[in-house]
Amino acid sequence: MSGASVLCARALMVFGLVALLLLARAAARAAEEAKKASPWEKAIQGFEAKDKKAPPPKGAILFAGSSSIVGWNLSKHFPDLVTLNRGFGGSRIPDSTEFADRIIIPCAPKAIVFYAGDNDVAGGKAPERVADDYKAFVKKVHDALPETKIIFISIKPSIARWKLWDKMQAANKLIAEFIETDKRLGYVDVGPAMLGDDGKPKAELFVKDGLHLSAEGYELWTKLVLPHLK
Repeated sequence: MSGASVLCARALMVFGLVALLLLARAAARAAEEAKKASPWEKAIQGFEAKDKKAPPPKGAILFAGSSSIVGWNLSKHFPDLVTLNRGFGGSRIPDSTEFADRIIIPCAPKAIVFYAGDNDVAGGKAPERVADDYKAFVKKVHDALPETKIIFISIKPSIARWKLWDKMQAANKLIAEFIETDKRLGYVDVGPAMLGDDGKPKAELFVKDGLHLSAEGYELWTKLVLPHLK
């Protein structure tokens, strides 16, 4: 090989290495930007910082999902259980799946109590899609923690979203059918207990917005969930 050919080959090699380095840097920047763009990133980093400062105990009961989880005073309602709250308000089922590697799986809980799907249906997702998203969440968790029990709290009837109740019921039905296929899964149907004699949501179970639970609402949910944790 001539000297010119050797120089050319070396130049191509250097060019290739530089190109790979630039691509790697671009990918890293894109990943970082995507991370910063998430509306939940601040909440997720908060959980990570808290866990780094005081590592959560393994084998706890972890509550995950949207704002109905965020507002649940677990130490008050479950004083005899070791619990962790990993809810972040406004989230949908895929959000918990996305961040499971960071805020759920590292905690290695013995059980997960999960409430989400409310915002999913309100955002226009079909019941079938909501059910598929829940299946994806279960798979994500069980791939890493095959022995962990996952308890799904059914999508609740609410005053604010009463027009969506039919779709929510359809999603609940599909999820309940899926849960029946796996002994590691549990289902808490909160619907019947939240409806009054007129078939409408009981007003006392909600705060003024007609969507989020009142103190009475959380008392009811605690009563319904507790038997599944014993």
